Amino acid sequence: MTAHSPLPINTSAEVAEALASNAPVVALESTVYSNLGLPSPDNETALRRCIEAIRAAGAVPAVTAVFDGELRAGLEESEYERILGEAQKAAERDLPVAIGQKWPVGATTVSASLAIAAAAGIRVFATGGIGGVHRGSETTGDISADLGAIARHGVATISAGAKSFLDLPKTLEALETLGATVLGWQTDVLPAFTARATPYDVPYRIDDLSELAAITSAQLAFGRGLLITNPVPVDDALDQHVHDDALAAALGEADAAGITGAKVTPFVLGRIADASGGASVPANISLVANNAGLAGKLAAELCR
Repeated sequence: MTAHSPLPINTSAEVAEALASNAPVVALESTVYSNLGLPSPDNETALRRCIEAIRAAGAVPAVTAVFDGELRAGLEESEYERILGEAQKAAERDLPVAIGQKWPVGATTVSASLAIAAAAGIRVFATGGIGGVHRGSETTGDISADLGAIARHGVATISAGAKSFLDLPKTLEALETLGATVLGWQTDVLPAFTARATPYDVPYRIDDLSELAAITSAQLAFGRGLLITNPVPVDDALDQHVHDDALAAALGEADAAGITGAKVTPFVLGRIADASGGASVPANISLVANNAGLAGKLAAELCR
Protein backbone atom coordinates (compact mmCIF):
# COMPACT_ATOMS: atom_id res chain seq x y z
CA MET A 1 0.00 0.00 0.00
CA THR A 2 1.30 3.47 -0.86
CA ALA A 3 1.14 6.21 1.77
CA HIS A 4 -0.27 9.65 0.89
CA SER A 5 2.88 11.70 0.32
CA PRO A 6 4.78 13.41 -2.50
CA LEU A 7 7.14 10.42 -2.46
CA PRO A 8 5.86 6.99 -3.51
CA ILE A 9 6.25 5.17 -0.17
CA ASN A 10 5.12 1.55 -0.08
CA THR A 11 4.10 0.57 3.45
CA SER A 12 3.41 -2.88 4.82
CA ALA A 13 -0.21 -3.69 5.62
CA GLU A 14 0.53 -3.53 9.37
CA VAL A 15 2.23 -0.14 9.16
CA ALA A 16 -0.50 1.29 6.92
CA GLU A 17 -3.19 0.15 9.36
CA ALA A 18 -1.28 1.59 12.33
CA LEU A 19 -0.79 4.96 10.68
CA ALA A 20 -4.43 5.14 9.62
CA SER A 21 -5.59 4.49 13.20
CA ASN A 22 -3.01 6.77 14.89
CA ALA A 23 -1.27 3.78 16.49
CA PRO A 24 2.43 4.11 17.40
CA VAL A 25 4.99 3.30 14.69
CA VAL A 26 8.79 3.36 14.86
CA ALA A 27 10.97 3.62 11.76
CA LEU A 28 14.26 1.72 11.61
CA GLU A 29 17.17 2.11 9.22
CA SER A 30 18.36 -0.99 7.37
CA THR A 31 22.09 -0.35 6.83
CA VAL A 32 23.05 -1.77 10.23
CA TYR A 33 21.20 -5.02 9.46
CA SER A 34 22.72 -5.50 6.00
CA ASN A 35 26.15 -6.70 4.86
CA LEU A 36 27.21 -3.05 5.21
CA GLY A 37 26.61 -3.05 8.96
CA LEU A 38 26.97 -5.80 11.52
CA PRO A 39 28.44 -9.16 10.42
CA SER A 40 26.19 -12.21 10.05
CA PRO A 41 24.56 -13.59 12.21
CA ASP A 42 24.87 -10.55 14.49
CA ASN A 43 22.91 -8.41 12.03
CA GLU A 44 19.90 -10.73 12.24
CA THR A 45 20.16 -10.82 16.04
CA ALA A 46 20.12 -7.03 16.12
CA LEU A 47 17.11 -6.84 13.81
CA ARG A 48 15.11 -9.36 15.83
CA ARG A 49 15.94 -7.66 19.12
CA CYS A 50 14.95 -4.23 17.77
CA ILE A 51 11.65 -5.53 16.48
CA GLU A 52 10.94 -7.29 19.78
CA ALA A 53 11.78 -4.15 21.78
CA ILE A 54 9.43 -1.99 19.69
CA ARG A 55 6.59 -4.50 19.94
CA ALA A 56 7.14 -4.87 23.70
CA ALA A 57 6.52 -1.12 23.99
CA GLY A 58 3.23 -1.47 22.12
CA ALA A 59 4.42 0.01 18.82
CA VAL A 60 4.75 -1.27 15.27
CA PRO A 61 8.23 -1.57 13.68
CA ALA A 62 8.75 -0.11 10.21
CA VAL A 63 12.09 -1.08 8.69
CA THR A 64 12.91 1.30 5.84
CA ALA A 65 14.60 0.11 2.66
CA VAL A 66 14.57 0.27 -1.13
CA PHE A 67 13.35 -2.91 -2.81
CA ASP A 68 13.32 -3.13 -6.61
CA GLY A 69 13.25 0.65 -6.89
CA GLU A 70 10.39 1.08 -4.39
CA LEU A 71 10.77 3.06 -1.17
CA ARG A 72 9.56 0.91 1.69
CA ALA A 73 8.39 1.73 5.20
CA GLY A 74 7.65 -1.57 6.92
CA LEU A 75 8.63 -5.00 5.65
CA GLU A 76 6.77 -8.26 5.78
CA GLU A 77 8.35 -11.04 7.84
CA SER A 78 9.26 -12.91 4.65
CA GLU A 79 11.20 -9.88 3.36
CA TYR A 80 13.66 -9.53 6.23
CA GLU A 81 16.00 -12.03 4.62
CA ARG A 82 16.55 -9.66 1.69
CA ILE A 83 17.86 -6.85 3.87
CA LEU A 84 20.18 -9.18 5.80
CA GLY A 85 22.16 -9.95 2.65
CA GLU A 86 23.92 -7.93 -0.03
CA ALA A 87 22.76 -4.35 -0.44
CA GLN A 88 23.75 -0.97 -1.82
CA LYS A 89 24.02 1.84 0.70
CA ALA A 90 21.28 4.41 0.10
CA ALA A 91 21.58 7.85 1.69
CA GLU A 92 18.90 10.49 1.12
CA ARG A 93 20.75 11.87 -1.92
CA ASP A 94 20.70 8.37 -3.48
CA LEU A 95 16.96 7.76 -3.28
CA PRO A 96 16.07 9.27 -6.69
CA VAL A 97 18.80 7.15 -8.30
CA ALA A 98 17.67 4.04 -6.43
CA ILE A 99 14.13 4.62 -7.72
CA GLY A 100 15.17 5.45 -11.29
CA GLN A 101 17.66 2.58 -11.59
CA LYS A 102 15.38 0.17 -9.69
CA TRP A 103 18.01 -0.93 -7.17
CA PRO A 104 17.23 -4.50 -6.05
CA VAL A 105 18.11 -3.84 -2.39
CA GLY A 106 19.03 -0.43 -1.01
CA ALA A 107 19.99 -0.34 2.67
CA THR A 108 18.86 3.02 4.00
CA THR A 109 21.14 5.20 6.10
CA VAL A 110 19.96 7.64 8.76
CA SER A 111 19.27 10.41 6.24
CA ALA A 112 17.35 8.18 3.82
CA SER A 113 15.39 6.55 6.64
CA LEU A 114 14.35 9.95 7.99
CA ALA A 115 13.21 11.08 4.53
CA ILE A 116 11.11 7.94 4.11
CA ALA A 117 9.71 8.10 7.65
CA ALA A 118 8.70 11.75 7.28
CA ALA A 119 7.03 11.13 3.95
CA ALA A 120 5.12 8.16 5.37
CA GLY A 121 3.96 10.09 8.43
CA ILE A 122 6.08 8.22 10.99
CA ARG A 123 7.16 10.47 13.87
CA VAL A 124 9.83 8.41 15.65
CA PHE A 125 13.01 6.81 14.27
CA ALA A 126 15.59 4.63 16.04
CA THR A 127 19.16 4.02 14.96
CA GLY A 128 22.55 3.16 16.48
CA GLY A 129 24.94 6.09 16.30
CA ILE A 130 24.59 9.02 13.94
CA GLY A 131 27.23 10.52 11.67
CA GLY A 132 28.48 14.03 12.26
CA VAL A 133 31.29 16.48 11.63
CA HIS A 134 34.52 14.65 10.85
CA ARG A 135 37.84 15.67 12.33
CA GLY A 136 39.63 17.96 9.92
CA SER A 137 36.36 19.08 8.34
CA GLU A 138 37.70 22.63 8.10
CA THR A 139 39.94 21.27 5.33
CA THR A 140 37.90 18.42 3.89
CA GLY A 141 34.36 19.74 4.38
CA ASP A 142 33.38 16.22 5.49
CA ILE A 143 30.10 16.56 7.37
CA SER A 144 27.54 13.77 7.47
CA ALA A 145 24.20 14.28 5.77
CA ASP A 146 22.65 12.80 8.92
CA LEU A 147 22.81 16.18 10.66
CA GLY A 148 20.84 18.09 8.06
CA ALA A 149 18.29 15.29 7.80
CA ILE A 150 17.77 15.17 11.57
CA ALA A 151 17.02 18.89 11.62
CA ARG A 152 15.05 19.08 8.37
CA HIS A 153 12.60 16.21 8.72
CA GLY A 154 9.84 16.33 11.33
CA VAL A 155 10.87 13.10 13.02
CA ALA A 156 12.42 12.35 16.43
CA THR A 157 15.73 10.49 16.10
CA ILE A 158 16.88 8.29 18.96
CA SER A 159 20.54 7.25 18.94
CA ALA A 160 23.41 6.40 21.26
CA GLY A 161 25.06 9.67 20.34
CA ALA A 162 27.40 10.23 17.41
CA LYS A 163 30.28 7.96 16.43
CA SER A 164 33.00 8.67 18.97
CA PHE A 165 35.79 9.23 16.42
CA LEU A 166 34.03 12.32 15.05
CA ASP A 167 34.61 15.93 16.05
CA LEU A 168 31.92 15.87 18.71
CA PRO A 169 31.98 19.54 19.78
CA LYS A 170 31.58 20.62 16.16
CA THR A 171 28.83 18.03 15.68
CA LEU A 172 26.88 19.55 18.57
CA GLU A 173 27.51 23.04 17.20
CA ALA A 174 26.30 21.99 13.75
CA LEU A 175 23.07 20.57 15.19
CA GLU A 176 22.49 23.83 17.05
CA THR A 177 23.12 25.86 13.90
CA LEU A 178 20.68 23.68 11.96
CA GLY A 179 18.00 24.15 14.62
CA ALA A 180 17.85 20.55 15.83
CA THR A 181 17.05 20.27 19.54
CA VAL A 182 19.42 17.83 21.28
CA LEU A 183 18.29 16.01 24.42
CA GLY A 184 19.99 13.55 26.74
CA TRP A 185 17.72 10.74 27.93
CA GLN A 186 18.69 10.25 31.58
CA THR A 187 22.19 11.55 30.88
CA ASP A 188 23.97 14.87 31.25
CA VAL A 189 26.65 14.13 28.67
CA LEU A 190 26.73 13.08 25.05
CA PRO A 191 27.05 9.27 24.84
CA ALA A 192 29.98 7.75 22.95
CA PHE A 193 28.15 5.09 20.92
CA THR A 194 29.44 1.79 22.40
CA ALA A 195 30.70 3.63 25.51
CA ARG A 196 28.44 5.67 27.76
CA ALA A 197 30.15 9.02 28.00
CA THR A 198 32.10 11.80 26.35
CA PRO A 199 33.44 15.00 27.98
CA TYR A 200 30.70 17.02 26.26
CA ASP A 201 27.45 18.12 27.90
CA VAL A 202 24.11 17.78 26.15
CA PRO A 203 22.00 20.96 26.21
CA TYR A 204 19.10 19.36 28.12
CA ARG A 205 18.73 16.28 30.30
CA ILE A 206 15.28 14.64 30.28
CA ASP A 207 14.28 11.92 32.78
CA ASP A 208 10.50 11.71 32.34
CA LEU A 209 8.80 10.07 29.35
CA SER A 210 5.79 12.37 29.34
CA GLU A 211 8.10 15.39 29.33
CA LEU A 212 10.10 13.84 26.49
CA ALA A 213 6.87 13.38 24.51
CA ALA A 214 5.77 16.97 25.19
CA ILE A 215 9.09 18.36 23.93
CA THR A 216 8.97 16.07 20.90
CA SER A 217 5.42 17.15 20.05
CA ALA A 218 6.39 20.81 20.29
CA GLN A 219 9.41 20.43 18.00
CA LEU A 220 7.50 18.34 15.45
CA ALA A 221 4.78 21.00 15.43
CA PHE A 222 7.42 23.38 14.09
CA GLY A 223 8.02 20.90 11.28
CA ARG A 224 11.55 20.26 12.57
CA GLY A 225 13.32 17.22 13.94
CA LEU A 226 15.24 16.57 17.13
CA LEU A 227 17.93 14.23 18.42
CA ILE A 228 17.42 12.20 21.60
CA THR A 229 20.67 10.66 22.84
CA ASN A 230 20.34 7.42 24.80
CA PRO A 231 23.43 5.78 26.34
CA VAL A 232 24.19 2.10 25.77
CA PRO A 233 23.00 0.01 28.78
CA VAL A 234 25.55 -0.11 31.60
CA ASP A 235 25.97 -3.89 31.55
CA ASP A 236 26.84 -3.94 27.84
CA ALA A 237 28.86 -0.75 27.51
CA LEU A 238 32.55 -0.88 26.70
CA ASP A 239 34.90 -0.05 29.53
CA GLN A 240 35.35 3.70 29.22
CA HIS A 241 39.14 3.59 29.60
CA VAL A 242 39.52 0.77 27.05
CA HIS A 243 37.31 2.66 24.62
CA ASP A 244 39.05 6.01 25.07
CA ASP A 245 42.56 4.55 24.83
CA ALA A 246 41.68 2.49 21.74
CA LEU A 247 40.04 5.50 20.11
CA ALA A 248 43.07 7.73 20.67
CA ALA A 249 45.44 5.08 19.35
CA ALA A 250 43.28 4.33 16.30
CA LEU A 251 42.98 8.00 15.38
CA GLY A 252 46.75 8.36 15.63
CA GLU A 253 47.27 5.32 13.41
CA ALA A 254 44.74 6.61 10.89
CA ASP A 255 46.50 9.98 10.69
CA ALA A 256 49.91 8.33 10.30
CA ALA A 257 48.60 6.07 7.54
CA GLY A 258 46.82 8.90 5.72
CA ILE A 259 43.41 7.27 6.16
CA THR A 260 40.67 9.84 5.58
CA GLY A 261 37.00 10.20 4.69
CA ALA A 262 34.73 7.18 4.66
CA LYS A 263 37.67 4.83 5.29
CA VAL A 264 38.13 6.19 8.81
CA THR A 265 34.90 4.64 10.11
CA PRO A 266 35.67 0.93 9.52
CA PHE A 267 39.31 1.43 10.47
CA VAL A 268 38.60 3.00 13.87
CA LEU A 269 35.68 0.71 14.69
CA GLY A 270 37.86 -2.29 13.82
CA ARG A 271 40.60 -1.10 16.15
CA ILE A 272 38.11 -0.54 18.97
CA ALA A 273 36.68 -4.03 18.39
CA ASP A 274 40.16 -5.53 18.61
CA ALA A 275 41.07 -3.59 21.75
CA SER A 276 37.82 -4.60 23.46
CA GLY A 277 38.24 -8.28 22.63
CA GLY A 278 35.19 -8.19 20.38
CA ALA A 279 32.94 -6.66 23.03
CA SER A 280 31.99 -3.78 20.73
CA VAL A 281 29.68 -6.01 18.66
CA PRO A 282 27.49 -7.10 21.61
CA ALA A 283 27.53 -3.47 22.76
CA ASN A 284 26.34 -2.37 19.30
CA ILE A 285 23.50 -4.90 19.34
CA SER A 286 22.52 -3.82 22.84
CA LEU A 287 22.46 -0.12 22.04
CA VAL A 288 20.37 -0.44 18.86
CA ALA A 289 17.82 -2.58 20.73
CA ASN A 290 17.84 -0.14 23.65
CA ASN A 291 17.20 2.78 21.28
CA ALA A 292 14.40 0.85 19.60
CA GLY A 293 12.76 0.20 22.96
CA LEU A 294 12.88 3.86 23.96
CA ALA A 295 11.57 4.82 20.52
CA GLY A 296 8.63 2.45 20.98
CA LYS A 297 7.79 3.97 24.34
CA LEU A 298 8.02 7.50 22.95
CA ALA A 299 5.86 6.64 19.94
CA ALA A 300 3.24 5.11 22.23
CA GLU A 301 3.31 8.17 24.51
CA LEU A 302 2.88 10.51 21.52
CA CYS A 303 -0.27 8.62 20.51
CA ARG A 304 -1.91 8.96 23.94
